[in-house]
Amino acid sequence: MEILGYLASAIIGISLGLIGGGGSILTVPVLVYLLHVDTVLATAYSLFIVGATSLVGAIPKYRQGLVSIKTALIFGAPSIAAVYATRKFIVPAIPDVIFTLGSFVVTKAILIMVLFAILMVVASVTMIREKKQKDANGNNITPQEPSVISFNYPLIVLEGAVVGVLTGLVGAGGGFLIIPALVLLTKMPMKMAVGTSLLIIAAKSLIGFTGDIGHYAIDWKLLFIVTTIAIAGIFIGSALSKKIDGAKLKKAFGWFVLVMGIYILAKEIFFS
Repeated sequence: MEILGYLASAIIGISLGLIGGGGSILTVPVLVYLLHVDTVLATAYSLFIVGATSLVGAIPKYRQGLVSIKTALIFGAPSIAAVYATRKFIVPAIPDVIFTLGSFVVTKAILIMVLFAILMVVASVTMIREKKQKDANGNNITPQEPSVISFNYPLIVLEGAVVGVLTGLVGAGGGFLIIPALVLLTKMPMKMAVGTSLLIIAAKSLIGFTGDIGHYAIDWKLLFIVTTIAIAGIFIGSALSKKIDGAKLKKAFGWFVLVMGIYILAKEIFFS
């Protein structure tokens, strides 16, 4: 199981290199089910792993001019504050037993995994769905991307805070929420939204992880091994992306994430 866990860690990075995101949604299940890390601790480890891999992924995007620092600061500031506060104060304050329903006990670990599974299902739908615009003759057309970025500041701040809280609770990067928000709320081109989201994810995840230090005993050896493997996966994914159709791969990965999300829901609710 440990070897499978390390192989799956590579998939986290490979998916990031291939399709620009999605892999972080697998980090917590890999840590919990394959590497047998406690659920709450796994969400903390996930922040570090996702943050480090996203930071490495953001560097080439920045060199290509596909990262908007201004947007990252505007969106990232409330997100960073929210994820840090969630990890520092909210997660430790959640009781180990939330409530009981007959013989079914809803624990902190079950609640986090159920929330995570729901996010996996939502993320999978965004990866599977492919919205296409058609002209008057029914032919697919490629929408023109805006040349000027505009900012809806109130919604950007609100979205950043919401993503920060979700990230803090379940340890996922939230790229599937950030990228659509950047496109819709700032009129940002898709490629730049992907690059900018990587920088936002890196900053909020790594800073959020610092909120866990002192609350838990961190297995730094395991954390660095998994992170190093995931980072290596980014370079493998980037090389493969030149040979594989990213759109088809994204949809296939979406179906995989959907199945995983349903499996986790069933396991935690009916077989825990």
